[in-house]
Order: sequence, then C-alpha cells, then structure tokens
Amino acid sequence: MEELLKKLEEQQIKIDAMYVSVEKLRKYFLWTLIVTIVTVVAPLIILTIALPFMMSAISSAYGGLL
Repeated sequence: MEELLKKLEEQQIKIDAMYVSVEKLRKYFLWTLIVTIVTVVAPLIILTIALPFMMSAISSAYGGLL
C-alpha cells in the first residue's frame, strides 16, 4: 500500500512538471502566431491600402509619356 502511494506521488510530480512544460510551449506558439501575423498579414493590409495611392502617383508622373 505504501509503495502504491509513493508511485502516485511520483506520478503527480511528473504530471505537474509536464503541465509547466506544456504551458511554456503554449505561450511560445502564441507568440509565434502573433509575430507571424505582424510580419505577414500587416504588410499585406498596408500594401492594399497604399497600392492605389502609389499607382495614382506613378500614373500622374508618367502621364505625359504614355
């Protein structure tokens, strides 16, 4: 009986360590997702907003040549 309690206690310690490890991994994945969104999606949104202004500026600059 005492041996069983000892094994259960050892398992609880290992489960607690696994929980800490999984939480660190979850936070790492969350920050990876945030950085990916900032570096990929944000420039695409900015480009879709800026592209019409850039096209009009280019067409007005080269309007006489075309």
